[in-house]
Amino acid sequence: MRINVVGRQMNVPKGFYELAERKLSKYDKFFKDDATAHITLRKRKNLEILELTISSSGMMFRGEEEDSTFQNALDSAMESIERQLRKNKTKLGKRLRENIFPKDFSVDIPEPEPVEEETFEAPVRVKEFVFKPMSTDEAILQMNMLGHQFFVFLNEKTEKMNVVYLRKDGHYGLIVPKEV
Repeated sequence: MRINVVGRQMNVPKGFYELAERKLSKYDKFFKDDATAHITLRKRKNLEILELTISSSGMMFRGEEEDSTFQNALDSAMESIERQLRKNKTKLGKRLRENIFPKDFSVDIPEPEPVEEETFEAPVRVKEFVFKPMSTDEAILQMNMLGHQFFVFLNEKTEKMNVVYLRKDGHYGLIVPKEV
């Protein structure tokens, strides 16, 4: 597993890279050789904040923790990722088998409501990520593992960008672009 450690507005503490490398080596049995762990460190007042993202074969696992030390925050973030792995173990196993998801997934798309024009502020944070074409079920799985409310993905069936999201009623929604 490749490991990247970045300090935001700070220097990475001495020996932290070796500590992270030693602790993250226990994940080698779960991930292929292409796995990359990205650790971002930052401080806010008396707290040390650590964000751990592991990506492998198009899947992402993420944990962000605050603690008094980066070592404790790393331990907590690793526990968070372990929970994600355990929670989705059967789903991940099924995903890796071929022909498990239906190929003819269709969705009824309601007509969009008119939107009022608003002025927006510049984005506070910009994230870039590598993505691969995936099914809607895979996108929902990925969204749940990241703990997000929505997930943007390239639909393998239509080869267009789609968005899955978690609705307030607990069901999932799918946003599909419509050509005019």
